[in-house]
Amino acid sequence: MIPLSIHSRAPQFAPVFHWISRFLPIAALALTASLAFHAKSAEVSNGPLLDGLKGKVVLLDFWASWCDPCRRSFPWMNEMQRRYAGSDLLVVAVNLDQDRKLAEKFLAAVPAGFRVEFDRGGALATQFGVTAMPMSFLLDRKGIVRERHSGFREAVKAQREQSILKLLKE
Repeated sequence: MIPLSIHSRAPQFAPVFHWISRFLPIAALALTASLAFHAKSAEVSNGPLLDGLKGKVVLLDFWASWCDPCRRSFPWMNEMQRRYAGSDLLVVAVNLDQDRKLAEKFLAAVPAGFRVEFDRGGALATQFGVTAMPMSFLLDRKGIVRERHSGFREAVKAQREQSILKLLKE
């Protein structure tokens, strides 16, 4: 716990300082994991979830059933898979729910026209340093992570599609 002194004349800020003191260690851990992740040359593992993906451009997305931005990202990922599957784009969405039934309920409401994997234990998410939901990684044909995105925003869909196109042309 990081000690923060609260001025006695500002008790209205006590909850904010308390929240900050509880959040900072988590943020520091996430930053450390992120830096460690980027320090390595991140490549597609030989693990069963990602076997055989080298040679394709991969949009690897981590999601959970409780995540509203994940729900909004699925139609866009469906569209990317539909448009560029013939150009060797493969969208792989990895669910991190502990209860697979929650993921299946999500998928019944928001169908996926792309590959879906389940990583209940979070091994792949740990390998990639996932710190947000959704979090996606764009991997080139050699399996090298070229981009990383936290969250999903409508305003950057075109930019993300351009990144995919750039890798498909390489």
